[in-house]
Amino acid sequence: MMKLTPYLLFDGKCREAMEFYRSCLGGKLTLTAVKDSPAKDRMQASQQDKVLNAYLSAGSLEISASDWLARNETPVRGNTVCLFLSGGSFEELKVLFDKLSEGAEVTNPLKEVFYGVYGALNDRFGVRWMFQTNKENG
Repeated sequence: MMKLTPYLLFDGKCREAMEFYRSCLGGKLTLTAVKDSPAKDRMQASQQDKVLNAYLSAGSLEISASDWLARNETPVRGNTVCLFLSGGSFEELKVLFDKLSEGAEVTNPLKEVFYGVYGALNDRFGVRWMFQTNKENG
């Protein structure tokens, strides 16, 4: 089953922001630093302490987040909040990705990565979408 979650991108302050949100909303916070992930060997030394993935679950509230890790893009107001579609099968994800790609800027075509399948695009209205399914769902 797919779900839609807000995804926040921070310029080096993900841990601080997500700990603040947990203090406000309660719930369980899971944080993974780049240096503690399989991505560590592909990232620069300056990125090792950044948050690769954060997830806050407080009852029916969910927020996913990370630090900004795209070296060839700059965070600006508007591209630091995304809609994150996750779960489901690869086929379900691909159908939605292809539909939303019409007139969009595809920044990351759907492809297999160490944690599953990932892709991202800015739709024709300027809304940032990220797509992910686990390997076992692909």
